[in-house]
Amino acid sequence: MSAALPQPTISGMNTHSTPRAAAAAVTAHPVLPDGDDERFVGFGIMGLPFASGHYLALRQFPATTFAPAYTSVWHRDPSCTWTFYATTPGQQSCARYFSSATPNDPVQCDIGVTWDSEWDVRIEIPHLLRWDVQLENTWATRTMTSLGGRLPQAAWTSKSALSLISRVAGPVLGAGDIRLTGTAANGQHYMVAPTTVWAVGASRAIVDGKDLGPTGPLMRQARLGDFRCPQRGIGVIGSGHFENYDAERHLAAERTVAFG
Repeated sequence: MSAALPQPTISGMNTHSTPRAAAAAVTAHPVLPDGDDERFVGFGIMGLPFASGHYLALRQFPATTFAPAYTSVWHRDPSCTWTFYATTPGQQSCARYFSSATPNDPVQCDIGVTWDSEWDVRIEIPHLLRWDVQLENTWATRTMTSLGGRLPQAAWTSKSALSLISRVAGPVLGAGDIRLTGTAANGQHYMVAPTTVWAVGASRAIVDGKDLGPTGPLMRQARLGDFRCPQRGIGVIGSGHFENYDAERHLAAERTVAFG
């Protein structure tokens, strides 16, 4: 790897909680939102586009109602083909909701998430991926985090409220179209509540020996069903809901392949 990523300035610091502290807190004491549907809570990189056409995302869920704790990495290559990697099988990971968006089977493998500082996180899939991410605070992320902390819990399960928040979040964060509610690729309705937000200030990723190059928005924003992948790097602490799986109405992640 090259030299360490530059450190954030004091003006970019989160005065309430660093990303590492927030991720540690939600991992140690995950609290699922109320409901009788499929739910999750945790830390993630909502998405990060690369000017080369690649796209990466991270989900680290210490608690869900549909699976044991798991970590998942999403990768889209420049041909727009997705691969969903996870520490659990496809039906017990993000592929449960998005597998139909790609011809690639879900991949079960080891995924490591290591914090090198309060602001720097390293994601690794042995023999495949090394991804370094530096998070930072900006005026926009502070604004969205402040909004998330003030909203009543009911707002995060209201389609109209989530649609309004989505319309605000996209322009404020400079992330393109954001849709916090809609229908996933496999047919389940979803609602996502990103209550704490950071920006990706710098990143370097190597996939299968290839450096993905500089970050930058895709020529056309990626989508998975109604879900829109942000056009700039966004880190979050959040929770969400998915409609309970119904074999008659929803597609299934039927196969899982192993890697490593």
